[in-house]
Amino acid sequence: MTMGSNVSLSALSEHVGSAIVSLGWSSPSGQGDADVSVLLLGADGKVRGDTDFYFYNNPVAADGSVQLLGKEPTGDGSEDRISFDLTAVPADVERIVVAASRYGTARFGELDDLRVTLADAVGEALLRFVVEDAGEVSAIIFGELYRRGEEWKFRAVGQGYESGLAGLATDFGVDIEDDAAQAEAEAEAQADADAEAEAEAATADGEDTAAVSGSGAPPRTVLEAVPAPRPPADAEAGPKKRAARPRTAKKKVTLPRAPVKSLAENESWKQARLFPVSALKSDRDREMRATSVLLSVMAQVPEFGRRLTAAFGAPSGRMETFTEVSLPHGDTPRRPDGVIRVERAGKLWTALVETKTNGNALKSEQVQAYMDIAARRGYEAVITLSNDVALEGSPLVDVKIDRRRKHQVALWHLSWAEVAHQAQMLIRHEGVGNAAHAWLLQELLQYLQHDNSGCHGFQNMGAAWVPVRNGIDDETLCQGDPRTLEVVESWERLIRQVCLRLGGELGQKVLPAQRTRRGTDPGARRVRLADQLCLEGRLQAELRVEGAPGLFAVSADLRTAKLRTSLEIPAPEPGYPLTWAKRLIRRLADAPADLHVETLVEGETGGPRGTLERLRPEPADLLPKDGARITGFRLSLFKGMGSGRGSAESGFIRSVDDAVHRFYTSVVVHFDAPVSGRAAARERAAV
Repeated sequence: MTMGSNVSLSALSEHVGSAIVSLGWSSPSGQGDADVSVLLLGADGKVRGDTDFYFYNNPVAADGSVQLLGKEPTGDGSEDRISFDLTAVPADVERIVVAASRYGTARFGELDDLRVTLADAVGEALLRFVVEDAGEVSAIIFGELYRRGEEWKFRAVGQGYESGLAGLATDFGVDIEDDAAQAEAEAEAQADADAEAEAEAATADGEDTAAVSGSGAPPRTVLEAVPAPRPPADAEAGPKKRAARPRTAKKKVTLPRAPVKSLAENESWKQARLFPVSALKSDRDREMRATSVLLSVMAQVPEFGRRLTAAFGAPSGRMETFTEVSLPHGDTPRRPDGVIRVERAGKLWTALVETKTNGNALKSEQVQAYMDIAARRGYEAVITLSNDVALEGSPLVDVKIDRRRKHQVALWHLSWAEVAHQAQMLIRHEGVGNAAHAWLLQELLQYLQHDNSGCHGFQNMGAAWVPVRNGIDDETLCQGDPRTLEVVESWERLIRQVCLRLGGELGQKVLPAQRTRRGTDPGARRVRLADQLCLEGRLQAELRVEGAPGLFAVSADLRTAKLRTSLEIPAPEPGYPLTWAKRLIRRLADAPADLHVETLVEGETGGPRGTLERLRPEPADLLPKDGARITGFRLSLFKGMGSGRGSAESGFIRSVDDAVHRFYTSVVVHFDAPVSGRAAARERAAV
């Protein structure tokens, strides 16, 4: 599409009751990012109330019409997706504005390939619009959905705003509260009030809530993500508390408290669980139990069920789930592992579920049979669920889709790691509707993480791992060997899973960062990385952690069997190099003594370096002797690499997980938020 053009969705597809809009961009450095937002507008071109503004602090509409699904990595950057249930949009909403904004001083002119795409309910891409020459703007309206009679149309807009998200929202009638200092003061006051309330609750008679949270501590007060609506104009006069206004300052998350001491007599006592795993003896038992446990929790916890199915085009409505269903298919009936049905306004959305656990692979012929059954019966989707992680442009199973059929079926994949990530995000960071829902999700998470459940996520580097390592070690591996491509794909799956696990622990977005040219084919990129693996013997990746000062790099050197995790800290401007060095060492007071610190010098491969233990008494050793300009510092930890291909204690996958976790918790955490003015003043005084 071109700027200003429009198209009717019904002219593009018959499956436009729901749609997925994706906003994407790429960055030469791999660090650029932006945040999406949605505004529902009435006939006057304004929001009906502040709750019609959906962004990172208010991601889900209560009626299910809008849901921000979060970011997905692509071959050249990232993509932010939004799910729209157009059948649920209120009748007095005439336009839906889709925009994105950058935080702080960042501008869209620093990003490449700004684009918006729209897909229908079966995942078929319908349209694409590229924003050219964004320039020095911090917010852009990419496009809008609008009504014309009984149908929905899409218009390509591409309008920029220099005033950022707050300015864009204000233009459409949202009452924004964007005073950072006031927000911080109110957050501190709220934290004090929560602490007092929890202390009172802990001493109250008859209120034992420790078991609900699963951690033994009283549950945190969950702040509403949706701003309070404005009072109507004819409301009764009188002194009333002003409705809370949306804040464009990003909310902070609170990590769970440590559990209190157990009441068990000794450590051999095991806590009773809703979903036991002791009776699981075979793979079939694990598949049946895992399917039933997951689907039942999805039906009972609406927030969780919507979170997993909205990305697949499911509407927001009453969900029911089933197992051990028999469906006719030729002479032999088929029994999918599960069925999900969602009802809204008398219409049904149905998906068949095929589950694998314990590292078992999906079978193409089995999935193909379910695709055929779904097409004949008018079902919308087939969802596969396994330990494996799907990659862009590399399907887990090959199926044939008959495009001549009027009814098309979408094929989607979930990994057990993604399921656990979504449960973690809800119960540890975002909150759910009530204590019973939190307890159910906690029990689900305990089940998924148990050694006997078979739901451990990606846990095997594959049959090519050992031959490739041996070939690199004895220098017999040749470029073009297909086994190197298998290892590169396994490495990419592992990194995506590491991002999910770390993001679930932190309550922050963690995504793989790609440094590739715009439009690069994912398959061609992996072939190039496979050739690089043959030449250099290293697997490399970069992670983008929200709030961190730079990209978090992970490197596995197969020749030396060493893992390196590192972070580059840019030099502050302005200032004195000695002050930078002293401040850096002071901020790393609690970091491991074996942390390597390297000075990055302009125009050279590297400057002075040393371990933190050696540099603590002499920070000046970080300064180059020739007075060369310092551009930053690189912090690195090294760790032995597991020899096995799996996730056992001695395995490669476990060693990567451990290395990433240790580096973040002992190093990156000291730099994961900007230093406040008061803290910076204290540091300067100390130096």
